[in-house]
Amino acid sequence: MGSGTQLQETAREVRTVARELRLETIVERDGEIYLRGLPYRRGEKVEMTVRPIKPSEARKPPLTARRLLASGLVGMWKDREDIGDSVAYARYLRERAERRGGRD
Repeated sequence: MGSGTQLQETAREVRTVARELRLETIVERDGEIYLRGLPYRRGEKVEMTVRPIKPSEARKPPLTARRLLASGLVGMWKDREDIGDSVAYARYLRERAERRGGRD
């Protein structure tokens, strides 16, 4: 099978639902995907579907507290005179979005 990195080191996401896995990894050698440490036993039949992930589908890294503070979102309403209680205003906006199903 060739050499490869263990599943735990290469997979960016593993979700288990009724023993079903969804893996996202990077092909390290042309034409090869090598997986180890799967929760299946010898002789079990499995199905694999492999599809490329388009750059537009790539997941963004999680927003850390440091990145959130640097984003300008925190405190963006602090100088607004038309918004008295920013917490209440944020709650109002969330409730309004939920009523519309997230659409504007």
